Amino acid sequence: MYTDSMLKDGSLKGKTILITGGGTGLGRSMSKYFMSLGANVIISSRKKDVLDKTVEELKKETGFDTILAVGCDIRKYEEVENAIKLGQEKFGPINVLVNNAAGNFISPTERLSHKAFDVVVDIVLRGSYNCTLALGKQWIEQKIPGNVLSIVTTYAWTGSGFVAPSACGKAGVLALTRSLAAEWGKYGIRLNAIAPGPFPTEGAWARLFPEEVAKKIDPLKRIPLGRFGHHQELANLAAYLVSDFSAFVNGEVITIDGGEWIHGAGEFTAMEQIPNKMWDAIEKQVRSGK
Repeated sequence: MYTDSMLKDGSLKGKTILITGGGTGLGRSMSKYFMSLGANVIISSRKKDVLDKTVEELKKETGFDTILAVGCDIRKYEEVENAIKLGQEKFGPINVLVNNAAGNFISPTERLSHKAFDVVVDIVLRGSYNCTLALGKQWIEQKIPGNVLSIVTTYAWTGSGFVAPSACGKAGVLALTRSLAAEWGKYGIRLNAIAPGPFPTEGAWARLFPEEVAKKIDPLKRIPLGRFGHHQELANLAAYLVSDFSAFVNGEVITIDGGEWIHGAGEFTAMEQIPNKMWDAIEKQVRSGK
């Protein structure tokens, strides 16, 4: 079943993983699974109280004590360096970075101030390159074969109305992933990305689909598989990409969205609304040449 653990026990033993935005949502789900597979996990965000609560919960849920919470604003390079230092003091060298922290909200772009645009892009793009650069420099200097996994989105390559700041930030993260995969591969450093579709989380879901919006737009109708993603499915994919089982995967972005983006991109996909009886009439008309 897709809700089951995919990798064998101990698959991440010996790895220390830094996850930005690791206290809630998908970050929390990945953290829990990484711990259950034997990894040391460092979770960071600006909300230290939320992180501390998550740490205590995950210790109980997994039975492991291999987690550390570090308050950090990833938009500030000095705070990123400090978070890395604290993580290394606890667990030793960090092997993996998961760029998961994000900010997003829906709005017509003309309604946004330049500051609102800055907030999202700074968290998504600046935060990702701050963490990637700070760790990458250490890995190269210390000859550590590091691994970076970034959580992007399918509109990183298509763009999307009403989330322009997020689209710009995520597109930048995807470009960073592919650029450094080509440049840093010679150092044994891999960079990959995951583009998730709808995986309901309490915070992000409420911001993207407020009650009034949800009444008019049913996101479920956009997904060919007819369901939302389960957090374990994404955690399974993330664990594979940060593990040594994916050692030859580099510079790749893997979509996990039930076919949502390609469904929306197809010019004639909306014809699924045509009933079979109408198709019978259309077929007769086509065969008659009229």
